[in-house]
Amino acid sequence: MALASKKTTPSKTVKTAAKTARPAVRKTGPVRKAARPAPAKKAPLETASAAVETKVAKPKKPKLVRDSFTIPKTEYAVLDTLKQRAVKLDHPVKKSELLRAGIKALTAMPDAALLAALKAVPAIKTGRPKKG
Repeated sequence: MALASKKTTPSKTVKTAAKTARPAVRKTGPVRKAARPAPAKKAPLETASAAVETKVAKPKKPKLVRDSFTIPKTEYAVLDTLKQRAVKLDHPVKKSELLRAGIKALTAMPDAALLAALKAVPAIKTGRPKKG
């Protein structure tokens, strides 16, 4: 026969016995009044299938992701230049829209053109710029 590996001290036994010896007391809250019956609703004018069609027709918004990145000042200035060009074309855009358009343009490129575009961009050290 194997004995339990842990030995209990008398003080622990007394504490646990005191906890279990307490009678269970049930707390009761204030007495609630009986709930009133809900008023009868009028039948909706639309049928259930029409309601489903209106819900299906509404497209879901894509989930957005917020991110930050490091970019040289010269390339950041190009974003402003591109924004001004878009204004002249009667299509004002935001910086994020320009970046998204650039991503779409890179996606449409064949592999050789994408590789050439990536090699034209020098690698930079990431992180926050030093104060000064």
